Amino acid sequence: MLADKSLVLVGAGRMGGAMLRGWLELGLDPARVCVIEPFPSPELAALCAKSGASLNPAAPPAAPDALVLAVKPQTLDAAAPSLGALVGPGTLVLSIMAGKTIADIAARVPAAKAIVRAMPNTPAAVGRGISGVCASRDVSEGQRALAHALLSAIGSVEWLAGEDLIDAVTAVSGSGPAYVFLLAECMAVAGEKAGLPRDVAERLARATVEGSGELMRQDAGKTPAELRVAVTSPGGTTAAALHVLMGPDGLGSLMDRAIAAATRRAAELSG
Repeated sequence: MLADKSLVLVGAGRMGGAMLRGWLELGLDPARVCVIEPFPSPELAALCAKSGASLNPAAPPAAPDALVLAVKPQTLDAAAPSLGALVGPGTLVLSIMAGKTIADIAARVPAAKAIVRAMPNTPAAVGRGISGVCASRDVSEGQRALAHALLSAIGSVEWLAGEDLIDAVTAVSGSGPAYVFLLAECMAVAGEKAGLPRDVAERLARATVEGSGELMRQDAGKTPAELRVAVTSPGGTTAAALHVLMGPDGLGSLMDRAIAAATRRAAELSG
């Protein structure tokens, strides 16, 4: 799908760089890749030099098959005038800018018609991310497939019925890694309070989160609820802990409020 496609990547920080590495590994021809990044990291410069991808050429190619916008959202206004010259009639514009809607992009880059907006998350850096994705009406089936292929390089892809769901995606999976890290952090702190040395508690908590995530991945036929039940013996230690975590003011209630707060904030930032 990617082998014969031309692509311009604008912005190659952590997320953009992860995408570039994934594309090259999937067989995208580096000779057909142009990267525009005013402040390239040594790692990015080395990757482009080794692969043959073009980095900051004097004249970026116009009308690529895909123009990927991975710049910081606050820099869109400054970048917009130069972006218009890159967009051709058949160019797919794929944006991973948080808070910038399809309408925002269309207003600032009028030449852009086929626009896909994606919200990936930070596990993309290790190829295990997930992206919530929506498309403008002008995106063709072929361009939709191209967007899917580009995003699959960094993990799973979930297509959404409408852009109005992006804020909820941001709250669940976009911000979600921080919730998981907090869980490990809190488990370690509680373990220390229960008498474990701090370093031991941290290793136990970290390995438990890592292993549980892998178990959930490998046993994808079971829901998280089914996996939870499978490791909970009636009247045992896990059941005692879950009685607290699943109480009226427990984790479920806290997560409802947390996701709602994050969704509201995402809507505010998009507005």
